[in-house]
Amino acid sequence: MQQFAALLRKLDRQPVRYLVVDDSVFARRNLARMIEGFGGQLAGEAGDGCTAITEYDRSKPDIVLMDITMPQMEGIEAADRIVRQHPDARVVMVSSVGYQENIVAALQKGARHFVQKPVKPEVLYEVIKYVMGEDAVVDPAQTGAVGATV
Repeated sequence: MQQFAALLRKLDRQPVRYLVVDDSVFARRNLARMIEGFGGQLAGEAGDGCTAITEYDRSKPDIVLMDITMPQMEGIEAADRIVRQHPDARVVMVSSVGYQENIVAALQKGARHFVQKPVKPEVLYEVIKYVMGEDAVVDPAQTGAVGATV
């Protein structure tokens, strides 16, 4: 995997913290590896929408990577509930179900972006930089890595 410049929280220069929500253990592990490659920290995991809400409250992540199709509660409904309780929550939908109506529904419920599975690390990295906006900085110690010229 290519080298990415670490994304840090601007406020305290600590790693960006992620909550990864997907009913597939394989998908969660794959996203966790990408996050580590971006210098991020896995704050928590969940396999369904209900657990995602509880885990968000417990871990207070900087960003949520949420699947759409899951048991117990779909990702769009979970994103809606998280954003209603925490208006500043940053939720990125990550799904193979890329139907236009799902994307629009997710964005209307407060998701900030959508990433199509299979996830390409360079696409996810750019989406995270975009969603974090001014609240994230690229680690200045990592020159020459992808994203270092931000």
